[in-house]
Amino acid sequence: MADTTRITVTLPTEQVAELRRLTDNVSGYVAEAVARQIRHQLLGEELRRYEEEHGAFTDEELAAAQARIFGAGGHDESASAA
Repeated sequence: MADTTRITVTLPTEQVAELRRLTDNVSGYVAEAVARQIRHQLLGEELRRYEEEHGAFTDEELAAAQARIFGAGGHDESASAA
């Protein structure tokens, strides 16, 4: 089992109610969300470092990356609805 540390967080009441509706393992749910956010931030930092060293990504490079991530459509329909 991974090492854990108990912490206390304060969340809006509505979010806590929704969390409890969605899962019976709030700690696990929150841990997954935090891990996802950390990965997102680290990836963003790495992409910024890459662009500082090699220059901005071209439109073609961005389109190719989107195609690999989201498939032939080139974009995530659920993300554009947010």
